[in-house]
Amino acid sequence: MRKIAILQSNYIPWKGYFDMIHMVDEFILYDDMQYTRRDWRNRNIIVSRQGLMWLSIPVINKGRFFQKINETKVADHKWIDNHWRSIECNYAKAKCFDEYAERIKRIYEACRKEEFLSRINYLFIKEICDILDIKTALTWSSDYKQEEGKTERLISLVKAAGGGNRYLSGPAAKNYIQAELFANAEIELEWMDYSGYPEYTQLSEKFEHGVSILDLIFNEGADAKKYMKSF
Repeated sequence: MRKIAILQSNYIPWKGYFDMIHMVDEFILYDDMQYTRRDWRNRNIIVSRQGLMWLSIPVINKGRFFQKINETKVADHKWIDNHWRSIECNYAKAKCFDEYAERIKRIYEACRKEEFLSRINYLFIKEICDILDIKTALTWSSDYKQEEGKTERLISLVKAAGGGNRYLSGPAAKNYIQAELFANAEIELEWMDYSGYPEYTQLSEKFEHGVSILDLIFNEGADAKKYMKSF
């Protein structure tokens, strides 16, 4: 049995994203889909002294209503210093910040050479997978031939990914996925369950699960996997 997951790339995603990666044999970055504004593609949340704080990468999207995620370019690179400054300021007192700070900072520096959002997201996803010791293969949907139709496209990607026969989907896709088409294609359809995550030490009075994975890494370090569902 070969299990596949397919999701758009996100900027410094939350722990559930990495659980999905770890639970499959191949994780396909679905970045030849349309870029969506005010979404997780170019932004995420960290914990700050004043509460939750958005970190957003400025992208060029004015008048480009139908551009794909992998066609979306960053507007400039000023965000790199701003984001790192915010992370350093708000996590400097976290238990494991010093252990991982330089490693994460190097990824921010590497982003100066990148102009496409997808490539920037990939750099962070790949490095964080390495930190969490996740060995799942990361590939791009644009590398595979796809059929027309929302569900049909997913099925064709699963089949193309080394003959996949199990598909792990995020719960939001229940709104459009036609489960009977997966059954007809003899592909087992599974749904990711994001409930039941344990709390960990967080620099916040009110615990927040839906923040960037960096929060968990800086606070728990090597123990981060104990607070995820796939380990």
